[in-house]
Amino acid sequence: MIHENVKFEALPGSIMRNDTGKKIKRVLGIDPGLANTGFGVVDYCNGKYRMVSYGCITTQAHTPHGERLLTIYNRLSAVIREFCPDSAAMEALYFSRNTSSAMAVSEAKGVVTLCLAQNSIELMEYRPNQIKQAVTGTTQADKELVERYVKILLGLKVDPKPDHAADALAGAITHLHYSGLNL
Repeated sequence: MIHENVKFEALPGSIMRNDTGKKIKRVLGIDPGLANTGFGVVDYCNGKYRMVSYGCITTQAHTPHGERLLTIYNRLSAVIREFCPDSAAMEALYFSRNTSSAMAVSEAKGVVTLCLAQNSIELMEYRPNQIKQAVTGTTQADKELVERYVKILLGLKVDPKPDHAADALAGAITHLHYSGLNL
């Protein structure tokens, strides 16, 4: 499901402007996974973040593995075509125990990276502590606090769900925070 507030007509890499002529920076946040790949599109303009769209690309466990990866690629390509992000961000992968899920997430991350590269979209990766710091101001934040701050920063009335989409929105906010917001 995609929640959309705004549509812009723009080509990838072009400069979008709001009604007053100010530049808009658009970032695609991604939370890769084989079963669920979250995405969130966030704009930054005039000192404010604005959620444009978010959702989750879901694949079914009974579907052949290669088809699941192809589904992620095709649906992410559609998101890129529709929203024309300037850049993308995702959390750097960290696994300490479950190597089987690490492999599936790594494969999904590879598909995401390929899709972004084919669309000439720069990808930045951030450590979990960087995301917590950028969104909440502390590296000790738990998942619920990060989600609460995402809601506040984006002026949302409800918590973004599912969690994968909320994580993707946090990644986009983090990239905007660390990119210096030079607009």
